[in-house]
Amino acid sequence: MTMIDFRKPMMKILSAALVAASAALAFSVTAQAEPDGEAIYNQACMACHMTGAAGAPIKGDAEAWEPRLEKGMEILYTHSIEGFNAMPPKGGNLSLSDEEVKASVDFMVSAVE
Repeated sequence: MTMIDFRKPMMKILSAALVAASAALAFSVTAQAEPDGEAIYNQACMACHMTGAAGAPIKGDAEAWEPRLEKGMEILYTHSIEGFNAMPPKGGNLSLSDEEVKASVDFMVSAVE
């Protein structure tokens, strides 16, 4: 009786799966390295920073952002992460990482630079 050797085809399948998994992991690490500030703004910040609710500076309003920017980006980041006045920490979305919050701040600030 002839025996069929499945080892070689199986090794090819396993190798292809390993390559695909490695590529997916590399993409995931890259995606996590650079948070999408606009997407985060749209999800967590827009409600207040589009309307000016509770005194939030409106995205694109250079006059409203000027005194905040004069204090420096580190203070702006700290206030955004820890909360400041009526703004809750991380805009109320505590699941955001500090880097995601900073990316959303960078997105808003870019509209007035």
